[in-house]
Parts: sequence; C-alpha cells; structure tokens
Amino acid sequence: MKPDNAHGLAGRLQSLDVLRGFDMLFIMGFATLVVKICVLLGWGDGCWLARQMEHVDWHGLAHHDTIFPLFLFIAGVSFPFSFAKQRERGASPGQIRLRCLWRGLALFALGLVYGGFLRDFGAMRLSSVLARIGLAWMCAAWLYTCCRARTRILVAAVILAWYWGFSLCIGAPDHLGAGPLTPEGNFSCWIDRTFLFLKKGQLYDNQSTLGLFPAIVTAMLGMFAGEIVRCARWSGDRKALILLGTAVGTLALGCLVAYGFGDYSFPINKKLWSPSFVLVVGSYSFAMFALFYWLIDVKGWWRHALFFRVIGLNSITIYLAQPILGMGSVNRFFFGGLAGLLPAAAGDVLLGVTYIAVCWLLLYFLYRRNVFLKV
Repeated sequence: MKPDNAHGLAGRLQSLDVLRGFDMLFIMGFATLVVKICVLLGWGDGCWLARQMEHVDWHGLAHHDTIFPLFLFIAGVSFPFSFAKQRERGASPGQIRLRCLWRGLALFALGLVYGGFLRDFGAMRLSSVLARIGLAWMCAAWLYTCCRARTRILVAAVILAWYWGFSLCIGAPDHLGAGPLTPEGNFSCWIDRTFLFLKKGQLYDNQSTLGLFPAIVTAMLGMFAGEIVRCARWSGDRKALILLGTAVGTLALGCLVAYGFGDYSFPINKKLWSPSFVLVVGSYSFAMFALFYWLIDVKGWWRHALFFRVIGLNSITIYLAQPILGMGSVNRFFFGGLAGLLPAAAGDVLLGVTYIAVCWLLLYFLYRRNVFLKV
C-alpha cells in the first residue's frame, strides 16, 4: 500500500473519509445484504433489523433514513477546513462563494444525470439526492462566509421555526380538508405534484421542495461540528465530548418538537425533512462523528480503516457508477453461476457479498492510482 501522503491524505481529517465510507457502504449494497441475511436466517424481510434497512413510509424513523442527512452533515463538517485553507491561499470570500455556487450547480447537474436525464427526457426528475446536497450545502456555505457562529445559530433556529409554523398553518389548495402534515394536505407536497412533473397518482416527491430549507440547517449543523473540531484551545478528547454533548442536546430538542407540543408537534418525517427530523438525525450525526473522530483522529486508528476510507474518498464515484456502469450486471456476470448452485436465499447472500466486493475493488483500483472524483 502506498504511504498516505501519496494519496493526498496528509493533514486531512481522516475520520471524515472513514465516516463517509461507512455511510456510503449502506448505499453500496450493505443494506440490501442485511435484508438478505435476515431472510437466510429465517427472520424474514419484515423483521425489525430488515425494516431498519428501508425508509419509513411517512412519519417515523429507520436507520436507512439517516444515511442521506449524515452525508450532508459530513459535507458541512469539511467546509470550515476548506474555507480556512482557501483563505490561506489568498482567495477572497467572494471567490469562495463563486466556487460554492459552481459546486452546488455541478451536483444538481449530476443529480439530473443520475435520474436519467440523458437517457429519457420525459422521465427526468428535477429533484434528487445530489441536488439536495449541492443546494443545501451551497446555501449553508454562503451563510458561513457571511455570518458569525451566533448569527448562524439564530438563522438555523428561524428556518426551523418558520418551516414548522408554515407547514402546520398552510395546507394544500387541492386537499383543503386533509391535515397539513398528510401527503395529500401538505403544502410542500402540493408544490411537488403541481410543478415537478410527478408520475400520475404520485402525491409528493421524496425530496420535498420546501424541505430544502430545513436541509440547509442539516449542513449548518455539520459546519458547527467542523468549527468545534477546528478549535485550537481544546484537546481531541474534549472536542469529542463536546460533540457528544451536542448530540444529546439536539436529540432532546428533536424529541420535544416531535412529541412535546400536542397537536402542534411536528413528527419526525424524512420526506418533509421536518424540524424534528433535522434535530434527531443531527443528533445521530453528531454522535457518529464524535465516535469516529475520537477513534480515528484522536486515538489514531485510521490505518485500520482502509476499507471505509477507500469508499469515502470516492463516494460520489460509486454512487454514480452503480446505475451508470450497471454494477449489478457485472456482479452477476462473474458470480451469478456460482450463486445459482446454492439454495436461493444463500445465493442471494453470496451475490450481496460479491456485489460489495466488486464495487470496493473498483474503488480500490482508483485509490491506488490516486483517481478521485471531486465536485
């Protein structure tokens, strides 16, 4: 293995790459593999563990609902370091904001490609995971370049409070009798089905239009975490404890918003990116970052995390490569015959394991050659 500085890793916050790789692993087939293992063990695909590998239909939270916001949170964590480095190189705040604009638009364009824009114009989705990450991160980055931390905390609170009140008070014009927090009665869902060219009968888009605003707060939370880690006054152990304490605080606030206001509560809902969802999943993100930061950067265990770092350094690459290169077909080409010799459930598990292996080997090939797709 090449020394880490040969891969441009010297001076990096190693825990971010490892945590990003851990998060991306679930999208890279691990969630599907867990479900297949549950079936093989006789637990069924409806058991608690298998259900954690799927998104909830509306209100509620499963582990799979944390993957997307954690990725956005991680993008936020890295920006204070990037901003400081760019300023040291002489870039002005205006120049940095232009670069943020470029990155946001580039991710929006990649989201169109991922959604089949080049394959079928009629099936094009304007909203996407990459678009949400790009636009929310861009807005949070602009706020970072313009405002002090106290001002940004106030802005984050105002965004969540506004979205909370607006969602409860303004219903969908086409379903006035429905509750404002139902798929039929929510105003953001009405915007989705009115302007986003949804399929017939589809009530909302998974990336709700107005949900972009609270998603900005998710990126801002990551930037607050990055500022904590950049603080030179504190030791690594203390920073990890502060991150963990922040996780406890945001969890308490999220549960209060979700359950503490009676009829005015706003349940945890990923589809709407509800304020309670922002805070509860923000708590999870702070806690996971605290754990990985302490293990990897404070205790120095990053050399044992190559598997996750390889994924984390090229996460966008594998996200795009899976549908574009047809990694499932590649996997079946090499291992489909062997899987066919086994009982169905065991064959599915084998294909799940080899799929992850095929994806990882592609990323390791790129890693060894210092090829990283960055936007």
